[in-house]
Amino acid sequence: MWALTALLLLVSSSGQAATLEKPILSLHPPWTTIFKGERVTLKCDGYHPLLLELRPISTLWYLGHLLLPSHKKSIEVQTPGVYRCQTRGAPVSDPIHLSVSNDWLILQVPYTPVFEGEPLVLRCRGWYDKVVYKLHYYHDGQAVRYFHSSANYTVLQARASDSGRYQCSGTMRIPVESAPMFSAKVAVTVQELFRAPVLRVMGPPEARGAALGWVVLRCDTHLHPQKRDTPLQFAFYKYSRVVRRFDWGAEYTVPEPEVEELESYWCEAATATRSVRKRSPWLQLPGPGSPLDPASTTAPRAAALAPGNKPLFFRKPPVSRSVPSVTSVPSTTSTGLQFPASGAPTAGPPACAPPTPLEQSAGALKPDVDLLLREMQLLKGILSRVVLELKEPQALPELRGTPETPTSHFAVSLGTPETTPVES
Repeated sequence: MWALTALLLLVSSSGQAATLEKPILSLHPPWTTIFKGERVTLKCDGYHPLLLELRPISTLWYLGHLLLPSHKKSIEVQTPGVYRCQTRGAPVSDPIHLSVSNDWLILQVPYTPVFEGEPLVLRCRGWYDKVVYKLHYYHDGQAVRYFHSSANYTVLQARASDSGRYQCSGTMRIPVESAPMFSAKVAVTVQELFRAPVLRVMGPPEARGAALGWVVLRCDTHLHPQKRDTPLQFAFYKYSRVVRRFDWGAEYTVPEPEVEELESYWCEAATATRSVRKRSPWLQLPGPGSPLDPASTTAPRAAALAPGNKPLFFRKPPVSRSVPSVTSVPSTTSTGLQFPASGAPTAGPPACAPPTPLEQSAGALKPDVDLLLREMQLLKGILSRVVLELKEPQALPELRGTPETPTSHFAVSLGTPETTPVES
């Protein structure tokens, strides 16, 4: 009767059996590397809402793919390898890697994952707890801390940049002080607590409770599955100005007057203690009438920029509503030549576009350029004749004895395209 009652309580209203959470495997002391001959304790804590059977639930232990004979909640081990545990009806626990060393010096790191903002503790330990002198800690080959004797190296608030390979070195008195000895390198990975947030504009179905014409921004991020219960706070910024300080809400409503101009916003997500803070890329917020108008039926797609970049522009460019004026072209030239006025449009195919002011100016200046070229050619001929007279006066006998200059034989009219020779 009791077994049947327990089984019925495990069945949900949908008719599917309730899923048990996987057990939590812990290590005591909490170091993944030990000396040869030492023993550590593994403990398997499972969550059992109800018993499937009247007999006690047994625990299964695995070393790699090998099933161990023990069925207790905790066991002592000294063999290196990967350990897991499982309770009846529940999934297999996360693994713990245990290493055994025969060196004089070992670097010990915690078995639990280290997340951003949490302390990272490293322990350099001598053979069976002998004191280590002139102790150095190294991160990726660079010395980061020195101690006169045995001490732990602690990073109070770990960051992703603290990931890498660590090592320690020091001397021991066995019985006299030894030469410096180095531990094996140990890889440490700082887990990401939550992703960098992304600021997005919520669509009409999502923005419930917002006034008509207002825009609702949401600061989206995702926590690590093992830290999904960590509370986060959010702040919103317009350029470098805070428009809403840190609060528990991940949404911010932009008032309608601010939406009339193109603005740039970004948000920031942080833990309650501000130990981890991450900012989003820039978001160009569209104004009314733009292709990304928030009042449209579809969700607007605003332009996002990288966190280090500034917005492309800060204000919506003014739109001129006046008709651009066309530069007038004079109908006459400086030489008095008459040209037809271009005031009335000429007949042409309807698809042809009217000439631009630049094209009109070029067409009006073309006669002046032609006239200037003809005058320059005439002047060149006159100068050539003068030079010939100066070099070979005998070639022109009719000009001997005349006091007049060679230029007096010709009269040039700069205002007309023709020249008239004057008879002597």
